[in-house]
Amino acid sequence: MDHAQLALALRTLSFGPLTITYDERVLEPRTWTTLQSYWARELLEDVPDGPVLELCSGAGHIGLLTVHDTDRRLVCVDVDPIACGYATLNARAAGLADQVEVRNTAISTLPGHEVYPLIMADPPWVRSEQLVCFPADPVLAIDGGPDGLGLARECVWTIDRHLHPEGAALLQLGSLEQARTVRDQLPATLRATDARAEPGRGLVLLLQR
Repeated sequence: MDHAQLALALRTLSFGPLTITYDERVLEPRTWTTLQSYWARELLEDVPDGPVLELCSGAGHIGLLTVHDTDRRLVCVDVDPIACGYATLNARAAGLADQVEVRNTAISTLPGHEVYPLIMADPPWVRSEQLVCFPADPVLAIDGGPDGLGLARECVWTIDRHLHPEGAALLQLGSLEQARTVRDQLPATLRATDARAEPGRGLVLLLQR
């Protein structure tokens, strides 16, 4: 942890059995997103062996809860170095440091040869014009562009590039309308096969080959 983090008021919250640490520069973990982690844990029982990939991972909470008490490796990818610092810290606190690799990079830079049986994507999905409604949230962590789907589309492209033929991906979105748009724009090699929602908060879309 650097001196800037020590100077800020650290915050913690419970995320399932985990305690997640973050500060005001990082998006506060939403407890409803345990839905995504627990669904991912269900999918781990059926997908092939191999590591889990989390795109736009933030403080790492969703991916960490997914692999907690498993022997799966987790690769967290986020462009924000502060979020990556907390993902590393939270992995260590959860006793998962040896299973977790945190990459501070754009998701488009993932090596083409990497294949993952389970991919989770947690992109920002707030429309740019609505950012004023969330003054406490870091813009980088919530700005999804004009229709809220700019980063979500990039996540879909990355999922298509790296998902195992028998794998599964969970994409977090903000609304049923966004889910329909994503579904209608999927490449021919991906299908939206299911969705689970937390009314008034968001939903998670299941993508498969």
